[in-house]
Amino acid sequence: MNELLAKANEHIAATRPLMNMEWYPSWHLAPTAGWMNDPNGLVWYDGMWHAFYQHYPYDAVWGPMHWGHARSRDLIHWEHLPVALAPAGTDDKDGCFSGSAVDNDGELSLIYTGHVHEGDRATDAGLRQVQCLATSRDGVHFTSHGKIIDPPPGIQHFRDPKVWKMGDSWYVVIGLRVDDRGEVRLWRSNDLRAWEPAGLLARSAPGESYMWECPDFFPLGDKWVLLFSPQGMKADGYRNRNLFQSGYLVGSWQPGGEFVIETPFTEIDAGHDFYAPQTMTGPDGRRIMLGWLAMWESIMPEKAHRWAGMLTMPRELTLSADLRIKATPAREIEACRADPHSYQDIRLARDSLPLLTGCEALEVGLSLDLTASDAEKYGLRLGAEQDDEQGLFIYVDNQSRRLVLDRRYPACGISGYRSVPLPDGDTLQLRVFFDRSSVEIFVNDGDISLSSRIYPQAQARHLSLFAQNGGAHFPRVNHWTIR
Repeated sequence: MNELLAKANEHIAATRPLMNMEWYPSWHLAPTAGWMNDPNGLVWYDGMWHAFYQHYPYDAVWGPMHWGHARSRDLIHWEHLPVALAPAGTDDKDGCFSGSAVDNDGELSLIYTGHVHEGDRATDAGLRQVQCLATSRDGVHFTSHGKIIDPPPGIQHFRDPKVWKMGDSWYVVIGLRVDDRGEVRLWRSNDLRAWEPAGLLARSAPGESYMWECPDFFPLGDKWVLLFSPQGMKADGYRNRNLFQSGYLVGSWQPGGEFVIETPFTEIDAGHDFYAPQTMTGPDGRRIMLGWLAMWESIMPEKAHRWAGMLTMPRELTLSADLRIKATPAREIEACRADPHSYQDIRLARDSLPLLTGCEALEVGLSLDLTASDAEKYGLRLGAEQDDEQGLFIYVDNQSRRLVLDRRYPACGISGYRSVPLPDGDTLQLRVFFDRSSVEIFVNDGDISLSSRIYPQAQARHLSLFAQNGGAHFPRVNHWTIR
């Protein structure tokens, strides 16, 4: 194990100086080199936030999974640490798949899926997945303890454990594929090593989805939330447009009882690139969520730059009275604001208004007057000057009564839009966060979010307001550089 970790870290150190940083994020967590997907092991430990992640250090493609590792004091600025796990043992030789981390009385414990595939890689022949444990006393170097949970008889797809403690007992939820239906089941333990089954938590309807990945189960307000990423859901109008989705169910639960579901499945982000979200709690009790800001089988131009994948900005989760999750930017981002600019009562008539050039790390706050604006489309554009055909467009479509995120990067082979219905009210409030290759939009204090990857060239980072075929009123526009 130590030799494999040393080899991975040496390769990263040698590759890092060769990377093209044009689209590498300035304030989001991304791999030091190579590939990143799911966030793993989000935990507050020894006075810092820790984030582990699925990582292949040797190329910017998915490969035998390692666990990358970083830590932060403010959720925004991350310090990269050595690779924590590498596939090495009989139970994880083909990958250390997703999982979670807990602070067990000062011992940082990683619970993850060991992946072995000894047959035809194009089929499930020879596939075996178990849950494994690794521990650390310094939060950096880990000792493997091997397998701790076997799958139920006849089950091969059995992964992504999320562990938490209630009273004197540890609990874990794990995703399964059973007769082509997604399931989440519970196990219980007194010591993180010996586990006993504790029942079925939830399963998909027949034909709805075939696997539930990356489950997370946690209290929010006086309810419990099951957050997960179902595979195989069919697109339905504007909904479920991505290859795979991420969303949640809300209900009531207590240990030993059933999870009584009270809501339909609801997507937690409506953008192009959002998958495998996980949460953690800090010393102040906030529930913080991070997701993978990418999507399987999507075009990733950054692969040519020797890296791929990044995580979303941190989001605070709360539950509304109608049992919908509100996801708002973690308050720590406000301490990173610099160079403030504010504009009031902007009115456009079939034209555009430049705001700034060269924007990379940026927060924009704006209000849009839905009653006094009659333009067919009006909103925010990030692109080249005098080019309305390429770039990023965030706008109100007055005919469909929807908020649209439209990205057009023909040089990269990327195009397409996502949209959400306009909420009730006379004014639409948006907070929009940019990094070099990402945009994250928060609508009306976190009622809706849309997260997508973007790939502007250096000369196409001009931000402007626009209105097409009519007039638009923007009562307020603010923007800050993110330090």
